[in-house]
Amino acid sequence: MVDAFYATWKLVDSENFDDYMEAIGVGFATRQVGNMTKPTVIISQEGDKVAIRTQSTFKNTEISFKLGEERLEISVKPLSTVTLEGDKLVHVQKWDGKETKFVREIKDGKMDIHAVRTYEKA
Repeated sequence: MVDAFYATWKLVDSENFDDYMEAIGVGFATRQVGNMTKPTVIISQEGDKVAIRTQSTFKNTEISFKLGEERLEISVKPLSTVTLEGDKLVHVQKWDGKETKFVREIKDGKMDIHAVRTYEKA
């Protein structure tokens, strides 16, 4: 149920984020700042849509969507689709032949995000 995700979440641990950013083409200097940033994620309901806001001292992003509806994200320009798969909120982004998949799930009162990177031969 998506209601379980409606909350403000603060980052407490991060693994392999630098590798992820490098793989999607983020430059060295931006990765250094990104690795030091501790963003807050706010997931809320706005009418018939879900909003995910990521806020930090470095960069803020926001996506508002209906579950299952593909849309263009304004802040970073990928096509995004967010679905609820069982008790997991799954966010797929596609751009320039690349694809990322973020799986958000709540375990022991904490939100875990698992990222999957998919590559195509260049």
